[in-house]
Amino acid sequence: MNITNRITHDVQQGTGPWLRLREGFDTASEAPAALGVGRYTTRAELLRRKFTGIAEEHGPATLGKFAAGHEAEARARPLAEANVGGELFPTTMTCEVDGVPLLASLDGQTLEGDVIWETKLWNEGLAEQVRAGTLDPHYTVQMDQELLVSGAERCLFTCTDGTPERYVACWYEADPAKFAALLAGWRQFRADLAAYQLPEAAAPAPTGKAPDALPALRIEVSGQVTASNLAEFKQTALAAIASVNRELKTDQDFADAEKAVKWCADVETRLAAAKQHALSQTASIDELFRTMDDIGAEARRVRLDLDKLVKSRKETVKAELVSEARRAYELHEDVLRAETGGPWIVLTPPDFGGAIKGLRTVDSIRNAIDTTLAAAKIAADESARKIRESLRIISERSAGFEFLFSDKLALIGKAPDDLVLLVNSRIEAHKRAEADRLEAERQRIRAEEEAKAKREAEAKLAAEQAAQRAIEQAAAPTPAPLATAPVQPVSAPAAAPAAPAIADEPATLKLGTICERLGFNVSAAFLADVLHIQHAATDKRAMLYRESQWPLICAQLLAHVGAMCELYATEAA
Repeated sequence: MNITNRITHDVQQGTGPWLRLREGFDTASEAPAALGVGRYTTRAELLRRKFTGIAEEHGPATLGKFAAGHEAEARARPLAEANVGGELFPTTMTCEVDGVPLLASLDGQTLEGDVIWETKLWNEGLAEQVRAGTLDPHYTVQMDQELLVSGAERCLFTCTDGTPERYVACWYEADPAKFAALLAGWRQFRADLAAYQLPEAAAPAPTGKAPDALPALRIEVSGQVTASNLAEFKQTALAAIASVNRELKTDQDFADAEKAVKWCADVETRLAAAKQHALSQTASIDELFRTMDDIGAEARRVRLDLDKLVKSRKETVKAELVSEARRAYELHEDVLRAETGGPWIVLTPPDFGGAIKGLRTVDSIRNAIDTTLAAAKIAADESARKIRESLRIISERSAGFEFLFSDKLALIGKAPDDLVLLVNSRIEAHKRAEADRLEAERQRIRAEEEAKAKREAEAKLAAEQAAQRAIEQAAAPTPAPLATAPVQPVSAPAAAPAAPAIADEPATLKLGTICERLGFNVSAAFLADVLHIQHAATDKRAMLYRESQWPLICAQLLAHVGAMCELYATEAA
């Protein structure tokens, strides 16, 4: 939420400059109506007023109430200052919140600016709310805007007539969540205002009218009908009945129809009375009674038919208005889904039926539906904003770890702070698990390398020991033919001491010749690295050895073969 241009204006509340300043801002006193919770002004009325720019005109009674409120405010200021613990100064402030221009006229603000004061004229119902600490949204929404615009931390709310006997107070704290809801309400109001179309001029409240008045029915009988205007009465009555409007669309139509129902019932009553009067004068006048019965039956038929039509048409009008509102809400949701790229949280649909329950006039029904629709759009906008914020958090913070968030659609409903913690903890847990896996892999490789080095060291030691024994045996005198040398464990060849070379002995023994003598191939690298016998000279690319090295090659090779046999025989065991 970006708050800019917070200004305290040097204007006195109620003066011309103050009124002109208010024209360019959405004011705190208008906030309840804009959010559909106003007690004195409906949302529809505020839309019309903002669209036309025509200010509301107050009658003497309302102006008198305002004057009483200002007087009570002046007398109550010392009482409120005692609660606050400092002076309270009337202040008018403005600011822009995410581009929405807001204004708040404060009954009082401390010099430090951390506390503000809002007071209302005494009435027992409001006083009871203050005592319970549960204020109606009509009051809390106004304080939300005052706290947001002023930057104060809390508001002292009082209800008083200026006397200590009738003075109650409670504290109301600033809440960022309520600020967001307020701002969303103003955004939706401004969107509706931009699309607003001035309705037709409102007609006076319908009172309904009955069909044309019928002539007084006069019947005199004396054994026979001696005087009657029944024929004229019938013609007038039937014409009036036929003229009843049955196309019910407006409140005027409904009022006329309801009046006609009562009129028809009156016709029936009057005919029945005339008939009874005639019966008191004669026992049987067939034509008279048939005529009266015809008129009464027709009036009764129209009355019953029209009564049903009124009820049916009212339900139809309600259904049409509710259906239009539902389509408008679904279209709004579709637009928001497109903005989020598809992810969505299913919201509870607006209860239009509950909003119009008990309402009788078309205007009141339409206002209730419009207010409910606006509130539902605000909730949907806020949900879409949270979804977009959640997707942004996941996208930015999971870069390189997208595979950990295949369930991101299940995460978009979390609060932003909770989501940040979840994303970070999931990535950190993955990093720890990966580090543990890599450390385990390094330890495995290290163990294998150590085992390998140990085997190689043991093999090398065994080879050196075997080579030493071979050299010692080669240098020892040849034993008697029948003597048997004790069996010694064979070890890998060790680095052999250089064989005594004949002075100036040439290196003529080629590697190929050595392989031929052995009957299998060995490489110069094998002789050097394994048997520890280096070549004495080279001829171009060929490596040459001395003949005196041949016995050593054989001894080292035997020692190596023995060492390997002993090593792997031991491992197999």
